[in-house]
Amino acid sequence: MAQVQYYGTGRRKSSVARVRLVPGNGRVLINDREFEDYLPLPALREVVKQPLVATETLGSYDVLVSVKGGGYTGQAGAIRHGISRALLQADPEFRATLKRAGFLTRDARMKERKKYGLKGARRAPQFSKR
Repeated sequence: MAQVQYYGTGRRKSSVARVRLVPGNGRVLINDREFEDYLPLPALREVVKQPLVATETLGSYDVLVSVKGGGYTGQAGAIRHGISRALLQADPEFRATLKRAGFLTRDARMKERKKYGLKGARRAPQFSKR
């Protein structure tokens, strides 16, 4: 018999996380590595766990993640978004809790593009009178 799985895709900045929730004992694997090894900062590990803590499902699912692009912070945000979406598939009753916490909202903030005539997105060349 096939084991039940819940899928969710999370995005943040240029990171994309494909998350799979499998009933288990709370193990978190990111790109086939333990998440303590993958995410260097304790604060980022807390960000990843936030949706599970909010819905009180911390020890009931194994979280299997494939994440690409961006840096650690963007990836952690993408994983949080993906876990939230997968939890919503697992139990639609979680919607109110996750929505109130803001975990279902895709954070649309992206890096602004560089414009011609400028040194960066907004930085102008140094002004000189002569």
